[in-house]
Amino acid sequence: MESLLLPIRQFLCCATPGAWIELARQPQSQSLILQDHLLCELKAAQSAAWLLRRYVLDERSSQRLQACLAPYSATVYQPQRLAQLPRPELSVSELSRRQGGVGSEALLEKMVRLIKEELHHFNQVHQLMQSRGIAVQPLSASRYASGLLAEVRTFEPQALVDKLIIGAYIEARSCERFAALAPHLDGELQRFYLSLLRSEARHFEDYLVLARQISPEVIDPRIEVIGARERQLILSADTQFRFHSGVPTPSRSPAAITPQSS
Repeated sequence: MESLLLPIRQFLCCATPGAWIELARQPQSQSLILQDHLLCELKAAQSAAWLLRRYVLDERSSQRLQACLAPYSATVYQPQRLAQLPRPELSVSELSRRQGGVGSEALLEKMVRLIKEELHHFNQVHQLMQSRGIAVQPLSASRYASGLLAEVRTFEPQALVDKLIIGAYIEARSCERFAALAPHLDGELQRFYLSLLRSEARHFEDYLVLARQISPEVIDPRIEVIGARERQLILSADTQFRFHSGVPTPSRSPAAITPQSS
């Protein structure tokens, strides 16, 4: 596990603060962590799908991709939720590229694989929640993703490159937090979180490889800029407790944690 985590730790500009781990490990926090984890898996799949629709796919394939994600979104945001979710059925061969797209064939292949894996993880978290009697609830988003996206440049292909670097940071931080939190959890959650490390680490690497392939220039300066912003979001005080939130404020005691609907 240490060899898998080493590139992650070298890439991130800071470790998760102990105050976040201390709050997240509390039994009273587990319901919220699992709810937010479920949403993170959905958002990760939606973000990858957005990249494909924005940069690669024609209209028919974009609609096919949206249809694949629809049951998962409905599970969170619609009153009549599915008790049993379908397996994500999606293949590169059924998707068509549009003329003049910015993205590469590698972007299509890697994002399709990522979407399928994130939806599979969504299913796993959903099953865990059901077995523990935790209701699915939409939560207000943390500041983390929006704070990173504020760094995206406004011209192409640099905007795409920045979004890919941001994807790498989100996946790297998720991997680092799963590893940091797992030893403090019950056996079932510990095994599950550790089982996610390999795929999260691969997603991190895939995003970085794609960014380097697509960028017309060396991306290291952008990695530093976005990394500094990610560090600031993780180390600064945060009034909201989420999977990617910053340092909990004193008011965020375990007893005070309640879901906040969006």
